[in-house]
Amino acid sequence: MFNKEIETKAKIHELIAGRWSGRAYDADKIVSREQIISILEAARWAPSCYGDQPWRFLVFDKSTNQIAWDKAFECLAAGNQSWAKHAPVLLLACADSILSKTGDANRWGQYDTGAASENLCLQAAALGLMTHQMGGFDANKTRKIFEIPDQYMPMAMITIGYQLPESKIEGDMKEREYTSRSRNDLSENFFEGHWQVPIKI
Repeated sequence: MFNKEIETKAKIHELIAGRWSGRAYDADKIVSREQIISILEAARWAPSCYGDQPWRFLVFDKSTNQIAWDKAFECLAAGNQSWAKHAPVLLLACADSILSKTGDANRWGQYDTGAASENLCLQAAALGLMTHQMGGFDANKTRKIFEIPDQYMPMAMITIGYQLPESKIEGDMKEREYTSRSRNDLSENFFEGHWQVPIKI
């Protein structure tokens, strides 16, 4: 992926600084099985409450199962379909709502699944791959098509693949890919000692 410079208040690891959610995928380059397993292995080692590992990921690899990939693609919002059609791999992240060890409600399941998803995205970046996590999909449709049990909440669809070479990114897509990255100031989201007391830098 080409680098998009960001401004930080302190130095952060280049893997985190370099990860961003692109949309211009190279439809001609597949993601190898070895890469997919590496990405899933990174998610497997994410932290979770009581070590319960509430995440479940459904993998849809266009190169090995076009039918399943097509079904997953059909669940995406139209705006996401317009660019995700070129991604060779789709993942569906789901969170268990029940603690497996106790049978009690797991209010941390979605939080932990988010942690596993970020591990996954960072590992993909380390492999030179691009990911994009999406909330724009029909969760009920995925539940029905893939027979997902009620206790699991479909959280996000994730595209994985190689970025299209810069020379081939054109039109509206080029404008979207080159949009600058920004975040709120630290003081808006991070407090110290009490609510709404901005962290001191």
